[in-house]
Amino acid sequence: MSIFPKISLRPEVENYLKEGFMNKEIVTALGKQEAERKFETLLKHLSHPPSFTTVRVNTHLASVQHVKNLLLDELQKQFNGLSVPILQHPDLQDVLLIPVIGPRKNIKKQQCEAIVGAQCGNAVLRGAHVYAPGIVSASKFMKAGDVISVYSDIKGKCKKGAREFDGTKVFLGNGISELSRKEIFNGLPELKGMGIRMTEPVYLSPSFDNVLPRYLFLQNLPSALVTHVLNPQPGEKILDLCAAPGGKTTHIAALMHDQGEVIALDKIFSKVEKIKQNALLLGLNSIRAFCFDGTKAVKLDMVEDTEGEPPFLPESFDRILLDAPCSGMGQRPNMACTWSLKELASYQPLQRKLFTAAVQLLKPEGVLVYSTCTITLAENEEQVAWALTKFPCLQLQPQEPQIGGEGMRGAGLSCEQLKQLQRFDPSAVPLPDTDMDSLREARREDMLHLANKDSIGFFIAKFVKCKST
Repeated sequence: MSIFPKISLRPEVENYLKEGFMNKEIVTALGKQEAERKFETLLKHLSHPPSFTTVRVNTHLASVQHVKNLLLDELQKQFNGLSVPILQHPDLQDVLLIPVIGPRKNIKKQQCEAIVGAQCGNAVLRGAHVYAPGIVSASKFMKAGDVISVYSDIKGKCKKGAREFDGTKVFLGNGISELSRKEIFNGLPELKGMGIRMTEPVYLSPSFDNVLPRYLFLQNLPSALVTHVLNPQPGEKILDLCAAPGGKTTHIAALMHDQGEVIALDKIFSKVEKIKQNALLLGLNSIRAFCFDGTKAVKLDMVEDTEGEPPFLPESFDRILLDAPCSGMGQRPNMACTWSLKELASYQPLQRKLFTAAVQLLKPEGVLVYSTCTITLAENEEQVAWALTKFPCLQLQPQEPQIGGEGMRGAGLSCEQLKQLQRFDPSAVPLPDTDMDSLREARREDMLHLANKDSIGFFIAKFVKCKST
């Protein structure tokens, strides 16, 4: 059920999205009323968390069953003895699914309040505690040890250090303050520790802060699916063109049994360091990460040898993953997005530059997987239509496993082509109302169906290169 307002967008952005989701092809197929209903449902669902927390097991270091047993013990501790099931995904054997309990409606709101920023609020709805930097405002009498109600400032209007806030705020649940108001806002260098330990969140999800860090990677279901669609094989040379924070990079290496070469590129140094740290933590030696702009990854000068570092010679890679920078409009929960229309439209040209580099770097008969965590037609199906016209050497391929729905109409792709895509649509199923009783009665197949459908918004396309460019 819907308990939060729909995602708050600038009017021109909402209109732009509406035009995409009510394009001529969709309205012809569904009718105007149904197309509009689906769009409004999508906006509501984006502000709510998915109904499952998804973790990927690092199979390089441990078996899925062993990690599942460790995780069951951890959940018992976190949930004070509540027995929450953990499901192994039947099509993605290294993925575990934990149902989210909520929305919980009988939480008593406290007089003492704390306001957190929107990003912090989104994290709380997915199981995080509140860290001190995320606290924007707190009641003037708040002391360490107080039970306090936590609210999200979804429109970013609350002033740092305010004693009260009457603007738009959304209740996230109750917690126990680890710090007093004075300690949080004392003007000294910013605190980094935990500020509020959430004890009664509206949506109950496990916290994965330092939980089994060598064995688990917190990842949305479609993000874990992408690497299986890429299907890397031991001994291959594989490029992750926009790799940070390294979830998919480390997944590629694990599926290859750490045999072969995985090159990870990102143009932000701190993110590249994070990829290296993750590879080290997970015990993966086949990964080499470089701080490099993916749009410039093709070596045009054949004379100079860079000894395995970027840029690379054309046709150097067996498989390439382009998990492209995107508007991120599929992320959940997201109660407010401040993007301008100009910012939203800026991603399509960048994605095309990266795609062009990927095609040049791919060997003949190589596989290229393109993915985004957004819902726009321009960044997804329109990019596929562009690519098939621009690069006659590319052929769209069926995907395995097929978990998402087919692509969205509106970019001129055929029905057959749309069936070869995977689009995860957050409006595909009604928002669930999950409590312990409904979990006990739920059938496994119904839970798996819900996990597959009620995810973040995401898009995947798979191509094979037929001949040299």
